[in-house]
Amino acid sequence: MCTAVSFKTKNRYFGRNLDYEYSYNETVTVTPRKFPFEFRAAGRTDEHYAMIGMAFVEDGYPLYYDATNEKGLSVAGLNFPGNAFYPKRAEGKTNVAPFEFIPYLLSRCNSVAAARAELEKMNVYDENFSDALPHSPLHWLIDDGDACIVAEPVADGLKIYDNPIGVLTNNPPFYYHMTNLANYLNLTRDEPTPRFAEGVDIVPYSRGMGGMGLPGDLSSASRFVKAAFTKLNSVSGEGEVESVSQFFHILGSVEQQKGCCKVAKGFEHTIYSSCCNIDTGVYYYTTYDNSRIVGVDMHAENLDTPRLASYPLQRQESLLIQNRR
Repeated sequence: MCTAVSFKTKNRYFGRNLDYEYSYNETVTVTPRKFPFEFRAAGRTDEHYAMIGMAFVEDGYPLYYDATNEKGLSVAGLNFPGNAFYPKRAEGKTNVAPFEFIPYLLSRCNSVAAARAELEKMNVYDENFSDALPHSPLHWLIDDGDACIVAEPVADGLKIYDNPIGVLTNNPPFYYHMTNLANYLNLTRDEPTPRFAEGVDIVPYSRGMGGMGLPGDLSSASRFVKAAFTKLNSVSGEGEVESVSQFFHILGSVEQQKGCCKVAKGFEHTIYSSCCNIDTGVYYYTTYDNSRIVGVDMHAENLDTPRLASYPLQRQESLLIQNRR
């Protein structure tokens, strides 16, 4: 399961937690403008916008989990099992396989408005990358720092929702998460006003009691509420260090620790967290075993070549003993 978030200070930021029980040895991957995308049904693209993000590169193809292009459009795919539905190819539609969704949009769209126009013509159809890598059931958060939407392929078509919160988790569908926020209307970051009964003087015994009832479990519905409350109430300086630090603190409010969520093949945990400055093209990340923030700059690469640039994740924690000589 996962959580994706957008955030804005002086610059615009986009990122996510990837929560799963094992890693595919993903890398921070830059796809330059002249890398040839051979889309299975939508044709070949030899020149396009450059992009950076987290990907599993298989047979020379970047299978992106989340990415941002050089124009600042960002997309993240999140697990959506039981609800995601991929039909067969459809006549009169732009047929895009699930694993092509992120590169297809980012290769040609410079804004959410442009992405929405593509989505209205799109059919996300049932095709695997390979027999060894079947498609994942996904929905997507799409953001450009000024507008945000969610795309969900369900049984009655590809649904597109405006997302004023700038947060996405997993099941249930997005409309449920927005409705569910009404259950938390009384949450506040301020000191609560007693409303238990008229004439009864109840005094808070602790700071933070305005947030009583804020969920803290690891379910996707609870993570949506917690991430939304944390993000929408966050206070950050305008500088890069302050903004990136605050972004990772927002994601940290819903990170998963190994051992707390047991699944069939182990324990789900936050394998990596990412934060991309979509104005500068710098993609930052941390991993479960390395809390140091590491960055890769898209614009430090030659973006006019056909060759991918991939950087393995730095997973080893480094400890500083301040008084040791």
